[in-house]
Amino acid sequence: MAYIQPRTNKDGKITSYTIKVHKGRDPLTGKQLKPYIMSWKPPEGKSEKQVEKELNKAAVLFEEQCSHGIPTSTIKLADFCPKYLEIVEATISPTTMQFYKSQIDKYIIPSLGHLKLKEIKTAHVQGYVKELTSLTNKDGAPISAATVRRYLTVLQSVLTQAVKLDLIADTPAKTEKLSLPKVVEQKIEIFTKQQAAEMLNCLEQEDLQFQVLVQLAIHTGARRGELVSLRFSDIDYETAKLTIERAAIKVKDEEVQIKAPKDYEIRMVSLNQACLDLITLLKKEKESQARRLGDKWVEGDWLFTQCNGEIIHPHSPTKQFSKFLKRHGLPHRKLHSLRHTSATLLLYGGANIKQVQGRLGHGDIETTNKYLKYIEEADVESSNILDTMLNSGNKKNVPKQGT
Repeated sequence: MAYIQPRTNKDGKITSYTIKVHKGRDPLTGKQLKPYIMSWKPPEGKSEKQVEKELNKAAVLFEEQCSHGIPTSTIKLADFCPKYLEIVEATISPTTMQFYKSQIDKYIIPSLGHLKLKEIKTAHVQGYVKELTSLTNKDGAPISAATVRRYLTVLQSVLTQAVKLDLIADTPAKTEKLSLPKVVEQKIEIFTKQQAAEMLNCLEQEDLQFQVLVQLAIHTGARRGELVSLRFSDIDYETAKLTIERAAIKVKDEEVQIKAPKDYEIRMVSLNQACLDLITLLKKEKESQARRLGDKWVEGDWLFTQCNGEIIHPHSPTKQFSKFLKRHGLPHRKLHSLRHTSATLLLYGGANIKQVQGRLGHGDIETTNKYLKYIEEADVESSNILDTMLNSGNKKNVPKQGT
């Protein structure tokens, strides 16, 4: 039950009310815990009966909020953040959870944690944005505008959750209310058709496991984590289909974890015969390794393994791919560029946008649409090349005006 105590001025006039809700006793020590406390000021122009009605309503609401351990008027952002993380943990990936925790501990709490939720204004959030823009990366350069916005999304998510819980009426961190650094759209890195062909030629000199990984990356457009977590049982040789239904992730100081693919998009993609043949050879190679190691081999049916059969570290393919490109004098590209290359080559070859969306597992067609402009740019470039080839030799024959 809430306890209400009036507060008066020197003239005996009630100026506000103190509402207390007791927490009970500490189960370990038996001592009375400090109660939740809020101050309520009666609105002007109200009758005594109206004030009493609104006061009682405020007390009941405060008591209900306290029963959930979250008193609206007193909770600080620093105290709410752990509750926020408890709520979202079941809906985000472990790597995202790790990122959120890092952002909250390193930036959000030191900057705004001392403020009560109800005290945070857009001006405070704008000040936080300014602090973010002063951060530098590992090379000492200012972090990019895109990174600033990515860091800000964590605070926005925290405050949006507070709105959902009715702890605040509205979020002060809406993007449209803030002045944010302009993001320069990064051009997607891809291999041209010629570069891709040269890369695949060089790939024949590499070990079989790496060959299979790169071939599947460029032919299926699968993400790194999806590739790493592939099992031989995911391949149907009769239908030449590969099922992508999981992804491997690595959180710092933890073992490799398996989760659902991004956007929870379980999909089947067709494989060409060359890929199927390579996978068959790789399976035979793994079986040979297993026989050689005996009980030291860790059976997991993984395509891509460490030397003892355990699944490879999800970051290993990135490092291997970088060394491979450097070793063969090929242009540097991220491993993820094979996914982009796969999409653009499919569109070059005449696949429609919906087919590419399904193959890559994009939850939103707009994500796939971004590849179209690269096809358009290539078409304009091809037109210019043809113009140069066909017309450069005829310019001297163009008749002069008046003749």
